[in-house]
Amino acid sequence: MSASQTQPSLTHSELSHRYQRILEAMSEGVYGLNAAGHATFVNPAAERLTGWSQAEIEGESIHRFHHHSHVDGRHYPQDDCPIYQTLQTGISAHSDQEVFWRKDGSWFPVEYSSSAIIDNGVITGAVVVFKDISERLQHQRSLQAALDQVGQLQRQLQAENQYLQQELRDQQGESELLGQSDGMLQLQHSIRQVAPAPSCVLILGESGSGKELVARSLHQQSPRAAKPMVRVNCGAMAENLLESELFGHERGAFTGAHQRRIGRFEQADGSTLFLDEIGELSAAAQVKLLRVLQEGEIQRLGSQHTIKVDVRIIAATHRDLAAMVQSGQFRSDLYFRLNVFPLHVPPLRERQADIPLLATHLLQRLASRLNRKALVLQPAQLRQLMNHPWPGNVRELANVLEHGMILSTDQLQLPLLHSNAIHSDQPHGNEKPLPLSDAEKQHILRALNYCSGMVGGENGAARLLGLPVSTLRSRMKKLGLL
Repeated sequence: MSASQTQPSLTHSELSHRYQRILEAMSEGVYGLNAAGHATFVNPAAERLTGWSQAEIEGESIHRFHHHSHVDGRHYPQDDCPIYQTLQTGISAHSDQEVFWRKDGSWFPVEYSSSAIIDNGVITGAVVVFKDISERLQHQRSLQAALDQVGQLQRQLQAENQYLQQELRDQQGESELLGQSDGMLQLQHSIRQVAPAPSCVLILGESGSGKELVARSLHQQSPRAAKPMVRVNCGAMAENLLESELFGHERGAFTGAHQRRIGRFEQADGSTLFLDEIGELSAAAQVKLLRVLQEGEIQRLGSQHTIKVDVRIIAATHRDLAAMVQSGQFRSDLYFRLNVFPLHVPPLRERQADIPLLATHLLQRLASRLNRKALVLQPAQLRQLMNHPWPGNVRELANVLEHGMILSTDQLQLPLLHSNAIHSDQPHGNEKPLPLSDAEKQHILRALNYCSGMVGGENGAARLLGLPVSTLRSRMKKLGLL
């Protein structure tokens, strides 16, 4: 005899009691509805979730009690309700995009399903099962926030990696901060003094004098050297783009802002930000930079939220910021914030003793970059370099040597040097006349350069100048060119 034959079958009353006990034990809310949509059964979980008791809801429309409005307060017509559509069509419905309202007037996000009760082909009612999904949505929001943070950190890491790669390329292409002149020794001493501090540094010097190399040296000797130094040339981009470059922007902040972008300040967090040509900052950008220095926080364009940053500022300019303050072109409060520790980079004409060391170093770098053998400066060429005023400073020296390296084969040939060139930071029309001996020297050098260094012969400098070879050699010896 089977087990089913030994157990007595349950009566209808006993089955109903068992099912009711199951419904009462469920953590989900359960409603039983008749064909008109009125409540016939409300389990304890439904009472607990909504605050409405079975005595209050039984025989009433549940839609009127807790499904009457959308979350934004708009009326929710009963005919649009999927639960009541189930009573009309017999098709089950499900939603996790709506809310139920409690007796106290509050609401909670809900997931519900409704299934029709069909007896002999006739819809006689429905069962609604629902639960509060507030905790689930909170977990989803927390997960999304974490994913957003991971995405932001990933973008920041990618940006820092790009900067690091660019920094490595730049360091390979730049000369070091070389020099043994008094001016350079004093500069190197000052760099060692201020490098460990978090203070702002303002580097002042003519164009091409090596202000960026000073900034690099400061960063490399600082506690922030493990991270790449971030650079911004304030004079190399349009005013309307500079603020976005510095502070970043949110998606939709302006036309063309299709996605969020972190700015240079965020990229330099925990590191150094080098602001070259600081004198070119707009008035609006000056105000925002001052706020960063005062508060240690930035605000992306299009955002109402502030972001804390830990950035050391190194600024540089070839302009006279003090004069710009007097004329109202530069904010005095920003100037004093930046000018905590000024460093003056001496122009190349004031450190002629460094030219042999610089020239030798640059020629070695050029030989490696151009895949050429290293060429040596002749004594006369070195004297020529040391006598030039170098209005373009070290940058001009590097360009002259590269020009010569390209033109040369076995012996270095230097291009013509215009010693009477107007200083790059002086106004035109204010040229200082050269002494007669210097003018004669430069005239002879131009002739020699034109004749590829040949003094005598049919194509020599003596014939070009209309002088006997012996006379030209005598003048060259007297002028220190031999």
